[in-house]
Amino acid sequence: MSAPIDLQATFIPNEGEFFRVKLALEIAIDDVVNEPGCIRYELTEASEDKLVITERWASEEDLEKHSKGTAVQDLNESLSALLAEPVKLERL
Repeated sequence: MSAPIDLQATFIPNEGEFFRVKLALEIAIDDVVNEPGCIRYELTEASEDKLVITERWASEEDLEKHSKGTAVQDLNESLSALLAEPVKLERL
């Protein structure tokens, strides 16, 4: 069994788009927390300048399934015109 994977995803909204980005993230969170292997998926920082989701996955396999899943695809689609730069994903 592999060790849990910890990640941090940072979203930088376009000017004036904070609330739309936050709403899209909240919708995604509701879906993702029920995915197999999701230990933590929560909004841990939210300001006009950036929003941060902290994630923890039970395994690399669970993370890979998540990254190819519908919730992520839907989120990327809804954020496509709302972000000032690509999402920054860091392993912790």
